[in-house]
Amino acid sequence: MAKAQVQRMSRLMAKTLRDDPADAEVLSHKLLVRAGYVRRTAAGVWSWLPLGKKVLANVERVVREEMDAMGAQEVSLPALLPKEPYEATGRWTEYGAELFRLNDRKGGDYLLGPTHEEIFTLLVKDQCTSYKDLPVILYQIQTKYRDEARPRAGILRGREFLMKDSYSFDLEDEGLAQSYALHRAAYQKIFQRLGLDYRICAATAGAMGGSKSEEFLAPAAAGEDTFADCPNCDYAANTEAVSYALKPVDAAGVPAAEEIPTPDTPTIETLAAHLGVEASATLKNLLVKVDGEIVAIGVPGDREVDMDKVEAHFAPAAVELVTAEDFEGRDDLVRGYVGPQGLEKVQYVADPRVAPGTAWITGANKDGVHAKNVVAGRDFEVDAYVDVVVVQEGDPCPHCGTGLKLDRAIEIGHIFQLGRKYADAFQLDVLGKEGKPVRVTMGSYGIGVSRAVAALAEQHADDKGLIWPEEIAPADVHVVAAGKALQTELALEVSDKLAAAGVRVLVDDRPGVSPGVKFTDSELIGVPKILVAGRRAGDGVLELKDRRTGEREELTVDEAIARLTA
Repeated sequence: MAKAQVQRMSRLMAKTLRDDPADAEVLSHKLLVRAGYVRRTAAGVWSWLPLGKKVLANVERVVREEMDAMGAQEVSLPALLPKEPYEATGRWTEYGAELFRLNDRKGGDYLLGPTHEEIFTLLVKDQCTSYKDLPVILYQIQTKYRDEARPRAGILRGREFLMKDSYSFDLEDEGLAQSYALHRAAYQKIFQRLGLDYRICAATAGAMGGSKSEEFLAPAAAGEDTFADCPNCDYAANTEAVSYALKPVDAAGVPAAEEIPTPDTPTIETLAAHLGVEASATLKNLLVKVDGEIVAIGVPGDREVDMDKVEAHFAPAAVELVTAEDFEGRDDLVRGYVGPQGLEKVQYVADPRVAPGTAWITGANKDGVHAKNVVAGRDFEVDAYVDVVVVQEGDPCPHCGTGLKLDRAIEIGHIFQLGRKYADAFQLDVLGKEGKPVRVTMGSYGIGVSRAVAALAEQHADDKGLIWPEEIAPADVHVVAAGKALQTELALEVSDKLAAAGVRVLVDDRPGVSPGVKFTDSELIGVPKILVAGRRAGDGVLELKDRRTGEREELTVDEAIARLTA
């Protein structure tokens, strides 16, 4: 076995901190800075210090090993990219303000790559000409750039981040399904090896396009995603992707719509109180502008509209709320009293809960007047049904009806069946078996490598500091010399012997640092095994502590080496 490295803390560029950074909001941000893994360079831009770089490299290694094992081939594409490919797919404008745009000295337009579908497609178009060249899966581990409006949470939400992105190219949809399944299985192995608790959740494709899409989410309080999990079946989905089937009801017994005076009731709360009904009996109609055109969104009065879902439905069009000025000159729109009946010039989108046959109390399009017994499909038509409400704890599972549980999570991976969106944009064809051109179908698959480090820090920590999984830790053992010359001598001796046996060692040999500080730092840094040369060093006895369980035992040097190399 090759000799491993002994990293001496007396020479290590890493200063631990006793207090949390003033701007830190989440656990991983606090601990990674305090333990000397990362330092802030600018808003959303981070520097990785030696210990942090080791952890990041270990995550990269696991990802690379599993990608290679599934038959993917690694490449390295530039991060500085020309504008034209992204114009061809429309993403030069679709990405909006998140895209880092720049000009070279000649005025040419470039961008810093947020993701590389376009460039990989062009690479395969250049290299693959026949069906014999496919299928192929290519990947890279590379820094990506997105101009986040509010970079926060340390390395969880940055403007620069390390990502593994891979792309599959197949002749047929069946091949794409196989490539997708390969990635799905590989991702499960990767996250299991990393020691991450995760869920596979149905997701929306968003700006990526394509059909089937799943996210790998790591439950954590710091997560920006909310996912729904069914305690009774295997259903799990990002709340943005929770979808219900349309279930029409029989409205034969509902009387004709009737207008009722409701003065001073411009909100659902005031209306429900005035009529003495539940808010769920009312129909809320939210007006938005989609590329400047007014659209009405109908949901039950007791539910909130999820604007992320609305924006995803209308993407890439820009969506914004209407203002008071938008009502001027529109006699058909009465602020606070809008109803779907009679909206001839306005597109009407409704949640599936507003199914055909359901009856509602809603605005009558007259000031101070509402209407009751207004039936969907009888008194008004819905132009499109879209799941647009904010999912709530206890909502029925779309598969089995059991009340859903909601939890926060960090997105650590995302897989997409893109289909032919990008192949169509660049006319990616190969010569098929019949001698005719065949349009290639694609998949896109991402893992947040630097984000995975933050997710691990969120999930593997206690009130004393980090507790890294063994495969990801910056060292296999943290040897601590309590302080005296004899203790330091023994610590260095055992460190060299461990390294010779292939064990990665971090040894705290710092002179003039108290034992208490060293012990505190060892728990903060989070190497899973801590070996202390302390009060019994003169007898050649060390104390081995398990950082995860807190268990301790005294061992001789030979016993310690045998235990740590087993």
